[in-house]
Amino acid sequence: MPKVSIVVISHSKQLAEGIVELVSQTKQKDVVVAAAGGTEEGEIGTSVEKITNAVNEVYSEAGVLLLFDLGSAFMNAELAVEMLADMEGNLQIADAPIVEGTYIAAVEAGMGRSLEEVKIAAEKAKTWNKTNG
Repeated sequence: MPKVSIVVISHSKQLAEGIVELVSQTKQKDVVVAAAGGTEEGEIGTSVEKITNAVNEVYSEAGVLLLFDLGSAFMNAELAVEMLADMEGNLQIADAPIVEGTYIAAVEAGMGRSLEEVKIAAEKAKTWNKTNG
């Protein structure tokens, strides 16, 4: 059964790749997580092309959750979703802290949760505090 995949969108290539490395510690081997960080020129920023390439790379029938670091990354994620209109129902953008949200999303996806359930769990990271853990 396919699992939800994840794309990490950051202005920094190193940050996106670092989050993917951190999430690999969850041992969710059947959850694919890809980094879409920086620009094609290797500079700080985001790229619609990198995002669409990452989505195409990890796409699964279960869907793809996109997480982002800053406002313009969100705008580029929205553009990527529009450009990938044939996948529209299977792509969602989570408004979640990028590190905690990605980690939680990977764990939830590994448990076989739906795209909507994975998104909701990731977004709950916004309200997490010390009393929850």
